Amino acid sequence: MTSEPLIDLRVRRMTWEADGVLSVELAHPDGKPLPAWAPGAHLDVHVGGQIRQYSLCGDPRDLSVYRVGVLNAPASRGGSHHVHTRLRPGQTVTVSEPRNHFPLEDASAYVFVAGGIGITPILTMAREAARRGVPWRLTYGGRTRSSMAFTDELAALDGVLTLVPQDEHGHIDPAAALDGLSDGTLVYCCGPEPLLAAVESACPAGRLRVERFAAPAVERTGGDCAFEVECRRSGVTLSVDGDTSVLRAAQAAGITVSSSCQEGICGSCETRVLDGTPDHRDFLLSEAEHAANTSMMICVSRCASGRLVLDL
Repeated sequence: MTSEPLIDLRVRRMTWEADGVLSVELAHPDGKPLPAWAPGAHLDVHVGGQIRQYSLCGDPRDLSVYRVGVLNAPASRGGSHHVHTRLRPGQTVTVSEPRNHFPLEDASAYVFVAGGIGITPILTMAREAARRGVPWRLTYGGRTRSSMAFTDELAALDGVLTLVPQDEHGHIDPAAALDGLSDGTLVYCCGPEPLLAAVESACPAGRLRVERFAAPAVERTGGDCAFEVECRRSGVTLSVDGDTSVLRAAQAAGITVSSSCQEGICGSCETRVLDGTPDHRDFLLSEAEHAANTSMMICVSRCASGRLVLDL
C-alpha cells in the first residue's frame, strides 16, 4: 500500500488575480511552518471529492503559507469550479506535501514560455532567477490582458517580460520566444498542449523542460500484453491484463494507491520499482529517470520484462 503525508490547512486568503483566476493562500491552523518546497513544485489538493494538482506560486522562503493559483475552467472535472464557488477563507483543505517533477535546474540564463494558468510555476522560477541574479526572459500568452494573472508581480522582477494577449497579438511565436538562445540557457514551458508542442518543435534538443496540463495523444499499434506484478509490501501478486492498468488492478485487489490524473502527468501514483523493467508511458519523468527504472507511474506505464516487483 502506498501513502503520502497529508496536511490539513486552513484557507487564509483568496484573491482575484485576473478574470477567472483566484489565488488561494493556505496556512497551518496552529501557525506551524509548512514543509519546504522549491520552484516548480505542486500540491495535491483534496477538493470537492477530488484530488487536483496546483502549482505553488508563492515565495519558497516563506513557509508560513502556501499559495496556489486556480483557473475556473469550465471544461475541467470540477475541482476548480469547487474552489471558485464553494471554497472560502476559514475552511480546511487537505493537501499533500509538495512534490516537484519540474525543478529549476542551474543554468547561465533562462527562457520561460507560459500560456494561461501555466504562469503559476513559471512565476516562482522567474522570481528565483531574479534572486540569483541569473538573466531571464519570459514570453507570457493569454486570451486577453485581463485574463493574465500575476503580471504586476512579474513586471516588478529584474528580467525581460513580453506579454502576448491573443486578442491583440495572436498566439505566441515560438521562434521569436526562443530567438538567440545562448550556450547554457535552459527553456522552461508550461501551458496548453498546442503551445508545448510548438515550443518543443522549435527548441534545440536537450534545452527544454515542460510541465503539462493533460497528456498528449499518442497512437499505439497492437494490443498490450498481460503481465504479473508482485506487490512486495502487501504480499499480493496481481495479474494485469492488456485492458487494465497496474493502478486499477491494485485497487481491485484492495490495495490503496494515491492517484489523480490517470494520464501519467501528475505523479500522484509514482511507485518504487524493486525488480523488473517498466514500459514507461508517462509524460512526467525525464529520459534519465526512465532509464534508471527506479520508479514508474502505475496509472499508464506497463511492463517490458513480463514481471514487475513493486513497493506496494
